[in-house]
Parts: sequence; C-alpha cells; structure tokens
Amino acid sequence: MLRILVFVAAVLILCGIGLAWAVTAPRPTFGEADAARFENGDPLRGKVIFDAGQCSSCHATPGQADRLRLGGGLALGSPYGTFHPPNISPDPEHGIGRWRGLDLANAMLSGVSPDGQHYYPAFPYSSYARMRAEDVRDLWAYLRGLEPTPERAPPHALPFPLTMRRGVGFWKLLFLEQGAVPEDPSRNAAWNRGHYLTEAIAHCAECHSTRNLLGAIRPETRFAGGPDQEGTGYVPNITPQALGHWSVEDLVEVLTTGRTPDLRVVKSSMDDVVRNMAALPEEDRRAIATYIHSLPPRRTPGFSN
Repeated sequence: MLRILVFVAAVLILCGIGLAWAVTAPRPTFGEADAARFENGDPLRGKVIFDAGQCSSCHATPGQADRLRLGGGLALGSPYGTFHPPNISPDPEHGIGRWRGLDLANAMLSGVSPDGQHYYPAFPYSSYARMRAEDVRDLWAYLRGLEPTPERAPPHALPFPLTMRRGVGFWKLLFLEQGAVPEDPSRNAAWNRGHYLTEAIAHCAECHSTRNLLGAIRPETRFAGGPDQEGTGYVPNITPQALGHWSVEDLVEVLTTGRTPDLRVVKSSMDDVVRNMAALPEEDRRAIATYIHSLPPRRTPGFSN
C-alpha cells in the first residue's frame, strides 16, 4: 500500500509540474499569418505613439541629452531587483535591427520576446496590451527609421528564483488583460481619445498607483498614487481626490510646461514625462487632461487625502 501511495503521489506531482509548465508557456498573440499587418506603417503617426508611450524615458542611453539615442541601460530599481531597459534602436547586434513589426507587436501586446520568452512586467506591457494593432505598426515604422545605437544594455540584476522567467506566466494568468481599450459611445471623441492614450499608450497608471505583493496594480488605488517603485519617495494622486480644484486647462498646462496651478514646477521623472507630452499634438494633451479630469476620486493608501 505504501508503494502505491508513493507512486500515486509521484504521478500527481509530475502531472502538476506538467500542467504548470503548460499554463505558463509564453503565448504570442500574433503568428506568421499576421506579419504583413505590422509592416508599411506611418512613421509620422508612429512618432506620436513614441512620444505618448514615453519610450525615450526608459530606453534612451543614460547620461546624454539625445532622446533618440536608444541604447537602453537605465537602472530601474524595484523591490525585486534592478531592471535595465534594452536597446530599442535599429542596431542589428545590440538593438532591434533584426526584428520585424510582428516581433514588436508580440513584445508590446503579449509580453513575449522574439525568442519566445516572457518579458518581465517592468516593461509596462500590461498597459501596452490594450493598444490597437495599427498603432504598434506605426510605432514600428518610426523606430526602424531612427539611427542605430551600437550600445549593449547590461542584464537585469535579479535574485533567484526571479531569474526564472517562466514564473512570469503565472503573473500573466492573474493580471494581464489584453484587447484594445474600447470606446464609450456615451462619451465624446476627446474623452475616448484621452481614455485610450492614458490607459494604454501613456500607461499613466503604471506609476500613479499602488501595487500588491506580486507587483500588480491594486485596482482600488488606480491613479491614486503611492510609494515610488524604486523606493525613493511617493508618486502623487492624480484623481480629483487630490486635484479636485484643477481644471482641464490646468492639466493641459502641466502636460505642456510642467507648471502647476500653484506655480510649482514638476520634478523628478515627471519632468521627462512632460518633455514627451509637450511633443504631442495639443489635442492629444487636451484629451488626456479631459480623461484624467473625469477620473473617480480615490484616496491614496496610508494618506488622509
């Protein structure tokens, strides 16, 4: 009887391991049949996606002023270790010069690399996964036209077992929501555009929210601010709970110049965000401001606001 029990237990353990291996497999959304869908985009529209997506904020080579020198390497601290965004210039050795538009689509909308591995969600694909396919196509057209940057970004510095990317598959099962942000027919065009830009491309909630122990956004704190992920301070609440006296015009001004209604100037990483936002068409900044102004009030955990 003992031998039978040991055998059954061993079979169950092996079945459990096999099931876990299967359900955590990287699953790219698009296959070879979709490849043409992500070519021949509009680079001018792609630049808007690049600026709205804050691509240079993470992927520009640190310590220099050229926002289009996309050699990666910035050190991003977190409770889990240090992440280094990669080179996304068209360099064929160190960047994405050998990629296709299909590869970029699967990276941004699925969190899956061209060699079939999970990306860590420090790359904010949990927001990018809500983008429209045509915007990824246009972003690809813009990126491939930039100058190659022959610089290799350092590897992530993570402790074991976080170095095992397969575990990210469990995280995706729990927290990754895919599919383009839907339009709300009861809202006007500016609100819907702002909804899409804010929730998907600009991924504002990725910073302006509090996270759980697994690093996922706590829905009840979305846009309500909280501790900075690098452990260096706090990110402000941008719901009407904290900005109730701000108008849409005030928000547009902040996104354009960094000046707040009380005559302060935003600092730290938000300074770089403003630089990117200021490059957008004015109607897109206004659309983002319109959407943020409509957010439901939420309290920042641990604060009295």
